[in-house]
Amino acid sequence: MTSDTPAPLLRDLLGPVALAAIAAAGRAASPRFDAAAFLDAAGHGLEPLSIMARVRHIADALGAALPADYAAALAIVQAMAPQLTRGFQAVAVTEFVARQGLGDFDRSLAALSNLTRYGTAEFAIRPFLTQDADRALATMAKWALDDNEHVRRLASEGSRPRLPWGAGVPALKADPVRAAPILEVLRADPSLYVRKSVANHLNDIAKDRPDWLVDRLAAWPQGDARTDWIVRHALRTLIKRGDPRALALVGVAHGAAVAVARFTIEPSAVRLGDPIALAAELRSEAAADQRLVVDYRIHYARTGGKTAAKVFKLRTFELAAGDTATLGLRQTIRDFTTRRHYPGRHDVDLIVNGVTMARAAFDILPPP
Repeated sequence: MTSDTPAPLLRDLLGPVALAAIAAAGRAASPRFDAAAFLDAAGHGLEPLSIMARVRHIADALGAALPADYAAALAIVQAMAPQLTRGFQAVAVTEFVARQGLGDFDRSLAALSNLTRYGTAEFAIRPFLTQDADRALATMAKWALDDNEHVRRLASEGSRPRLPWGAGVPALKADPVRAAPILEVLRADPSLYVRKSVANHLNDIAKDRPDWLVDRLAAWPQGDARTDWIVRHALRTLIKRGDPRALALVGVAHGAAVAVARFTIEPSAVRLGDPIALAAELRSEAAADQRLVVDYRIHYARTGGKTAAKVFKLRTFELAAGDTATLGLRQTIRDFTTRRHYPGRHDVDLIVNGVTMARAAFDILPPP
């Protein structure tokens, strides 16, 4: 792929090829699966839909191809899943349970614990949490003890208060710590896949209940590398905010005895698609070694003279007494689905151990 070739759209993961694969899986799973009806229903109106809208659209199309009896349909869906990729094809099949199974709560949750092994059921569990949070969380607490890492991850990921792309759950919005007992069980999980979910779940909580999070993590036993990994990643939002207690939990003092000898952004003006180079030089002014967490904050220009700030990680390291460290990175200025750039001045802060210590800037030029 050349640099001029546009990146494939995420929604295209559920295009005609995926529909054909799902239809083939249905035919292989049962003669009762009407592949023609599925392809007709799934293909109609698919093109303009986003990726998650396609997930729901395909799940509804499965209803046209499966038996009307839910138990029979569920058996076919579970037979289909192992034949699909571990991507959005299986997620779309899993979503059938969310769309059709709320009236058969226990059978549906048992199916989700099986289906998540082939394509995550983190989105499909959300309607069940909305319908009866206590009942769903009780089942998910059992999943946290399962031998399969995909099932254990579902217990954490499916109950995240701010699950990306996931439907909101009123009970979790009202009380973001409802799933805390699940996280306690998983705090030293052997699977990195699970630990990442636990850390992300805790980071969600940090945005609403920061004091609760720091208190809870401070009470966790120390010395287990797996738990320590979760704690570091769970605190990332609070560390970016310079929260002194969060910094202390990862062994970092608030503020540092350093001087900023240099902090530059080059070039001083760019257009979309151009890179900037950030360079910093820190000189220790301490008599002892220091652990430094160095971040940078870009104040993105917005319309009407407003700005929106975002903090990025630069480097975490030990700086010996009296030493000097040179840091740098390159970042290409390009638009993303979640971020659009506007012409204008962009201030950049250098943050060391939660304290802003220097500022530079660059301009984004309007299109020629």
